[in-house]
Amino acid sequence: MCGIAGFVALREGLPPQSLDELTAMVSALRHRGPDEFGLYRDAHAGLGHARLSVIDLLTGQQPLCNEDGSLWVTFNGEIFNYVELRAELEALGHRFRTRSDTEVIVHAYESWAEQAFERFNGQFAIALWDSAEETLILARDRLGVRPLYLCEHGGRLWFASEVKAIFAGAPALTRAFDPVGLAETFTFWTVVPPQSVFQGVTELEPGHVRRISRRGTVDRAFWTPRYAEGAAPASSPGEAAERVRAALEDAVRLRMLRADVPVGSYLSGGLDSSLVAALGRRVSGGRFCTFSVRFEDLEFDETPYQRAVAERLESEHHELVVSREDIRAAFPAVVAHAERPLLRTGPAPLFLLSRQVREAGIKVVLTGEGADEMFAGYDLFREGKIRRFWGRQPESALRPRLLERLYPYLVRSPVSQRTLAREFFGRGRAQWDTPGFAHQPRWQSAAALQRLFSAELRDRLRRVDVVERLLASVPAEFPRWSSLAQDQYLEARTLLSGYLLSSQGDRMLMAHSIEGRFPFLDAHVVELANGLPDAFKLRGLDEKHVLKRVARGLVPDGVVERSKQPYRAPDAQAFVGPGAPGWIEDLTSERAVGDAGVFDRGAVARLWRKCQASAAGGQLSNFDNMALVGVLSTALLHEQLIRQVPSRAPGVEFRTFVDRLSGACGRPGSGMAAGV
Repeated sequence: MCGIAGFVALREGLPPQSLDELTAMVSALRHRGPDEFGLYRDAHAGLGHARLSVIDLLTGQQPLCNEDGSLWVTFNGEIFNYVELRAELEALGHRFRTRSDTEVIVHAYESWAEQAFERFNGQFAIALWDSAEETLILARDRLGVRPLYLCEHGGRLWFASEVKAIFAGAPALTRAFDPVGLAETFTFWTVVPPQSVFQGVTELEPGHVRRISRRGTVDRAFWTPRYAEGAAPASSPGEAAERVRAALEDAVRLRMLRADVPVGSYLSGGLDSSLVAALGRRVSGGRFCTFSVRFEDLEFDETPYQRAVAERLESEHHELVVSREDIRAAFPAVVAHAERPLLRTGPAPLFLLSRQVREAGIKVVLTGEGADEMFAGYDLFREGKIRRFWGRQPESALRPRLLERLYPYLVRSPVSQRTLAREFFGRGRAQWDTPGFAHQPRWQSAAALQRLFSAELRDRLRRVDVVERLLASVPAEFPRWSSLAQDQYLEARTLLSGYLLSSQGDRMLMAHSIEGRFPFLDAHVVELANGLPDAFKLRGLDEKHVLKRVARGLVPDGVVERSKQPYRAPDAQAFVGPGAPGWIEDLTSERAVGDAGVFDRGAVARLWRKCQASAAGGQLSNFDNMALVGVLSTALLHEQLIRQVPSRAPGVEFRTFVDRLSGACGRPGSGMAAGV
C-alpha cells in the first residue's frame, strides 16, 4: 500500500507547477508509505509517491516508467494476479526490469489500454501519465478498497489518496463542507462517490477509469456488479460450497504469497475473519500472527470466540484491550485520518489495533471484510426479507413475529418491545416491492439526525433528496435482480465502500502504515457470490448459509453456529462521564458550533446536556449515540481540515526524483528507465 498524489494542467499557457506543492502533497501522505518517496515532473504534470514496500522491496520504486520514458505510473495497492499477467505480457514481447506488480501496470496499459483494468484482480488506485499524448488516466478498483480524490483548482486537476494532500498542495483552495456530502453522511453513514464531504472535491467511483487532458475528460465504468437473473443454476448448496471454498482458498493463497513481507490476520471471533485466518494459517509455512480487539465493556467483547480460533490455529495471538478512555483519546486522530464525519466510534479500536500490528513487525493483514455484503450476512438482509413477507399480508399478526429473531446481541434491541417494533418496522410496508425498501428504516433513522442541522443548512438542503438521487443512479439491470440482490448492491454501494473499507478499513490501517487485504473481495469470489441463488446465501433466515458450509471443519463449531454479532464499540458513552477532556466542551460550545455552521447551537447544547445526564449508568438511545458522535466528529473535522490552514510538513527525502524541467534525475534503483 502507498499514497499517491499529483496534478495535471487543464489549459494551455500555465507555468510549470512548483515542486514545493508536489513535495507538500507527498509529505502529507507519509503515514501511508514511510519507506520511500518519489517524484516526477514535466511541463504539464507531476506525480508523487509515498511507498509502503510489500512487493519487490529492492526495485519497486515509483513513479515508474516504460522503456522510452513516455508512460509514467504512481500506484496505490496490489495487483494480485501480476505474475500471471507478466507471463502473458512477456509472451507478447514486453521486457521487465523489476519484479514489481507496478511495472505490470505500465506494460498492460501499453498492450491493452483501458481494458487492462478489467484484467486486474486487485485493490488499486492508479494514475498513469502519458507524456506523449499529454493525458492522465486514473483508475480505481472494483469495490473501492483504495481511495482516490480529485479537485480542479487554478486551471489544474489535483489528485491524491487523501484530501489532506490536496489541501497541502493547493493551500489557496477554498476549504468548506459540501451540504450534499453532509446530507449523505447523515443518511447513509457515508458519502457515495463521486460525492465527498468537501466542497469542490470529488472521489473517483469504484470500478471507473477517467481520461483527462486539455481536450476534455471522459469517465466510464470498466466494471459493474452482475447478479443472477432468472432461473437458478442447476447446482446444490454442497456443490456451491465447494466452488466457494476453492475460490476463497485461491484468494487467500494469492494474498499470503504475493508479498515479500510477513502477512498476519485480523481475528474478530466471527465466522468471516475466522475462516480467512484458518485458510491463511494453512498457507503460512511458519510464524502466523493473529490480532484481536477486546473490550472492557462486555456488551461488545468477543474474547472467548477469538481465543478458541487462535488456539485451534496455533497462531501467535495478540490481544488489545480497549476501554472507553482509549476510544476518547484516539478519536481526534481517528477523525483526522478518516477525513469525514463519523456516526460510530467503531474505527477507533481498529486505529489502535493497526498500531499494535505495526509494533509487532507486521506490515500486511488479512481481514474478513466483504463477506456479509457478498454472502448476505447482515440482519438488514433478514430484516428486509421479513418485512417484505409481512408486506404481502400487511394485516397479519403472525408474520411480524419473525422480527423477534433479529438483533439478539443488542442490549436495547429494536425488537425487544413488540408494539414499538411493529410500529417501527411496519412503516411503509405496503411499498415492500420498491427499491431501497430494506434500507429505509436505517436511512430514515440516520436522516433524523439532520434535525440538528442549522436552519441555513437545512434550507440549502430543502430540495435535495439523497435517497432519491442514489436510487436514480442504479444500473439498468437493477429492476431485474431479486430483492436480496438489490439489497446487497445498495449495501456494497454505500456502507461497504464508504464506511467499512474506508473509515474502518483503509484509513485506520494506513494511519500506521499497515496494508489490509480482503479475500472476500477477490474478483473471482465476488463474481461467484453474486451469481449464487438467493437461497444459497440467505436460506430461510439462516444468513451466509453456503459460507457456513465452507467453514465446517476449518473453524470451531461454536463460531460457525453462533448468532451473527456485528463488530461494535462504545459510542457516546466514551465521551461522557468523569475524565471527559476539555476539547469536548470546546467543540460543543456556542462559538465552535457557530463557526462550523453545520449544527444548530441550541440543539447541540441540549444534546450535550442530555448525554451528560445519562452518564451515570443510563443507556443512551440510538439517536443520541449517533448524534453525539456525529457532532463531535464533524466539529473535529472542521477544526482539522477547514478552519486550520493545512500544515506544510517537513520535506521528505526522495529516493526517486525525475524533473524534466531542470534535467535533475535520481534513480538509485533499476525501477526507473535508463536515459530518462
